[in-house]
Amino acid sequence: MSQNIGAAKISIIIPAINEAGNIKEAIATTQQSINIEVILVDAGSKDGTVEIAQSLGVKVISSSLGRAVQMNAGALAASGEILLFLHADTRLPTGFDEMIRTALQQPGIVAGAFNLRIDASLLSLRWVEWGVNMRSHIYQMPYGDQAIFLTKAVFQQIGGFPELPIMEDFELMRRLKRTGRIVIILTPVVTSARRWLQKGVFKTTLLNQIVIIAYLLGVSPKRICRWYRREKFKRV
Repeated sequence: MSQNIGAAKISIIIPAINEAGNIKEAIATTQQSINIEVILVDAGSKDGTVEIAQSLGVKVISSSLGRAVQMNAGALAASGEILLFLHADTRLPTGFDEMIRTALQQPGIVAGAFNLRIDASLLSLRWVEWGVNMRSHIYQMPYGDQAIFLTKAVFQQIGGFPELPIMEDFELMRRLKRTGRIVIILTPVVTSARRWLQKGVFKTTLLNQIVIIAYLLGVSPKRICRWYRREKFKRV
């Protein structure tokens, strides 16, 4: 790891498709920071996502659809020594840049993420947050909506995101845990509640757990993805 990680450039990579309603706010939370670049990796948006990002001075590249594919493309285009993967519906906390640099200077730390907060007032979502944050701290298994970060050197060493149609963040974390520790920053990122509100908090949480179990049992990620999308968008 670079001896000068405390001053390292952070490349913030945002995979997106049709995120015009969220992208401005996500990018805005990156602006009050030092020595960063923001790369939007677009997979064919038709709603003005690209134009909004360009108007904010963000570098935009194109990629085929698939979050893992998009994030790997962004990492390839990144000039920073640190990579931060940010979902388009997630907002970073003030001072995230210094928090990340400080975290990656700790001995044995190979990657990290943030605690999670969900931007809706339902009590059931407070339980979801609690569960996510407990899992992250106890098992060192944060997921993509917690803004995963690591050095570019470590990212390249483990081969980047596995280009799976689903569970790419889960598999990345499993690979990272074999190389060192994953730190969870207590200050939360704030993510949209839309995926919980669309299907209902209980059903969404149950779906997510079934997906993880299926993956660990060796069910094909393509098969899981087909089933998950069908359930996710099925009318209730």
